[in-house]
Amino acid sequence: MVRFSPFVIAAVLAAAPVQAPAQARSVHPGINAPYRHPDVAGSVRMFESEGREVYDRRRDIVAALGLKRGMRVADVGAGTGLFVRLLSPAVGPQGRVYAVDIAPEFVRNIERLARQENLANVEAILGGEREAKLAPGSVDLVFTSDTYHHFEYPQDMLASIHRALSPGGSLVVVDYQRIPGTSSAWILDHVRAGKEAVIAEIEAAGFRLVEDRPLLRDNYFLRFRRLDG
Repeated sequence: MVRFSPFVIAAVLAAAPVQAPAQARSVHPGINAPYRHPDVAGSVRMFESEGREVYDRRRDIVAALGLKRGMRVADVGAGTGLFVRLLSPAVGPQGRVYAVDIAPEFVRNIERLARQENLANVEAILGGEREAKLAPGSVDLVFTSDTYHHFEYPQDMLASIHRALSPGGSLVVVDYQRIPGTSSAWILDHVRAGKEAVIAEIEAAGFRLVEDRPLLRDNYFLRFRRLDG
């Protein structure tokens, strides 16, 4: 029988990765109820319409990502596939785009779009409420557009995104400005946190804010770098 010294056992335990406890409660119960089984056609009309800032400025947003050929990018909360169509050619045939959503209808629609528009570098993934279902170290950049406020369990989701990013990888968050006294009643009710609170949450999850780009009016554009070690 092989016996190990208590010092060896202690060293092994110290080196073992520590799993953070799962976030116990949703920060906004019911926020995703409309997207359990969404009407895809209705969602396209709503999300891909003139007057919605992220639709009108979609090309500017993708340009600001600074993508390079061959990069591996995840669109978490890909929805109708609006940005997938732009991300795919930006990373080129040697790159990869992972389109993640919690709604099976959206995932199937993105798969259909990828076949129909010959986006061979796109893979649609059914994500979860607590994790993006991306392999560890599998992406160079995670992008979310008007999605962060839909993270019911932001601590768990951010931990999942942190794991999925390669060392030094980036997380870009585009989401609604929430400013009491300025924002609409719908925004104040629907979006749980303003920009400063979002920055604090993400930095607490092992990221550092490296860019706050004044690109948009109704939304903000934040870039974070994954901290290692």
